[in-house]
Amino acid sequence: MPSYEANHAKFEALDAQVVGISVDSVASHVAWAKSFGGIETYPLLADFHPKGMVAQLYGVYREDEGITERAVIIVDKTGIIRYIDVHDIGEHPDPAQILEELEKLR
Repeated sequence: MPSYEANHAKFEALDAQVVGISVDSVASHVAWAKSFGGIETYPLLADFHPKGMVAQLYGVYREDEGITERAVIIVDKTGIIRYIDVHDIGEHPDPAQILEELEKLR
C-alpha cells in the first residue's frame, strides 16, 4: 500500500481514489499505517463488523479463513465494477498495472 501512496499524483491525475479495505480492526489499521510512517493520501477502511460483509459482496472473502483475498477492484463513478485482479496473499499488486487499467477507462 505504500507504493500507492508514492503514486498518489498519478492516481489523482486519472481522477481515481485509492481506498484500502480489510477485515482488520480500525486499531490494527492505525498501527499498520504508522509502521510505514503513515498513510495520508487515501482512507483505510475496516470491514470488521460484521466481519467481511463488504468483501463478501465483491466475492473476495475467504469465509473458512476469516480473511480476504489480496484484490484490486476498480469501481467507476456510477458503481460499476470495471476491473478485478486477485493476487496471492503475499504478492503486492503492481501500481503500474492499476494505472494502466485506469488509463483504459478514460
